[in-house]
Amino acid sequence: MTILTALPDSYVPTRDVLQHVAVHVVARARSQAVDRIGLRPTPAGFGTPLFGADRVRVRVSGGLLVRESEGTAGSAIVARKIDGSTLAELAAVAGVELDEDLNVGHDTPPLGDASALLAIDADAAAALAAWYAVSAAALDRVVEALPADATPTVVQLWPEHFDVALDAAATPEIRVNLGGSPGDGFHQEPYAYVGPWTDDRPGDPAFWNAPFGAVLGHDVLVGDPDPVTRLTEFFLDGMRRLGR
Repeated sequence: MTILTALPDSYVPTRDVLQHVAVHVVARARSQAVDRIGLRPTPAGFGTPLFGADRVRVRVSGGLLVRESEGTAGSAIVARKIDGSTLAELAAVAGVELDEDLNVGHDTPPLGDASALLAIDADAAAALAAWYAVSAAALDRVVEALPADATPTVVQLWPEHFDVALDAAATPEIRVNLGGSPGDGFHQEPYAYVGPWTDDRPGDPAFWNAPFGAVLGHDVLVGDPDPVTRLTEFFLDGMRRLGR
């Protein structure tokens, strides 16, 4: 069981660098091959599903960028340390072209200087990976608990906002986003959220504590012996309030 610990001071800058890598290297690799951008939580980080004829996966594992393939010529793997590398060097490992247009949504981070050295902290990268692991496990439990007519979508890590999320039907009229954000302009630390697609906010108004719905912060879960169950209950509570 993953236990969440207090975030290091290096968390926000490390998260921002890793999102840049997620958008311009990891998601770009999948986009250029199969025109899809959705990522997945993976052991110690995040990455693409297998894609293409050679069954390629590009992923971040701790402080490493890893490219794996299982082509007809045999399996192969190459890895490079992110800290101290440039985006251009990481792109070369992943086999992507940085000069091609990329759009992962309205808030696509700009490419910036691909020759600038990147800096991340190992403890902060581990904290991000732990948050993704807990969030994804909780979302899987939500899918198990929901009836079939809730039609939940596949859990994906969206590079635009860097969150692990799905959406599901609370009623035939109301779909809801459920996810784990690593932090953003709304709240710098990670948080889980329930985001109805409508303005419905039934029940206790104290639950609906965010402009877009409800949130549960990482700080509340630090040291919890079972954060996956706590997050699962939060997500399902939001669904019940909306009618599920």
